Amino acid sequence: MNIYKNKYNEFVKSFKTNIYSLDRRYSNYIFLCIGTDKVMGDAFGPLVGKFLSELIENDYENIFIEGTLDNPISYINIDDRLNKIYRIYDNPCLIVVDSALSNDEDIGNIIVKKGKTNLGMGLNKKMYSVGELSVNGIIAKDYKIPKYNFYNLQNISLNFVINFAELVANGIYNCISE
Repeated sequence: MNIYKNKYNEFVKSFKTNIYSLDRRYSNYIFLCIGTDKVMGDAFGPLVGKFLSELIENDYENIFIEGTLDNPISYINIDDRLNKIYRIYDNPCLIVVDSALSNDEDIGNIIVKKGKTNLGMGLNKKMYSVGELSVNGIIAKDYKIPKYNFYNLQNISLNFVINFAELVANGIYNCISE
């Protein structure tokens, strides 16, 4: 439990630093939670979206969640969803939440950085670069071989993915609630 508390505190500090450094010209802040519940490890983004939606409800007039378990944004529908977002929301700031692969020792870390997120890298798909800020939860080892990565994503503990997503959603909520 103590390791999660440390990771939570590191994440909150990093998220605050990065969100406050964004240009204030945006009218709306969209959390773009990427993934599908058809692959256990890829469900991280939609789970964060679900938990964050429940926490935020309708408390903020310029913060929106796109991508939940009920209405996921995946590689298949991202073009349509991005087009819709840019039509609906005035001057949006996209904050991308997605699972990521890395070294064994990085599993459980949450990487927050300004700039675009490259989607599709772990499975060697055509990459999309999207967002002004990214939140990547490291959920598994990157074997650098797409079929091994896909197998790895399918065989992650549901308990780990749910708890990790809940930690990230709570951290984001606590940051924007201050």
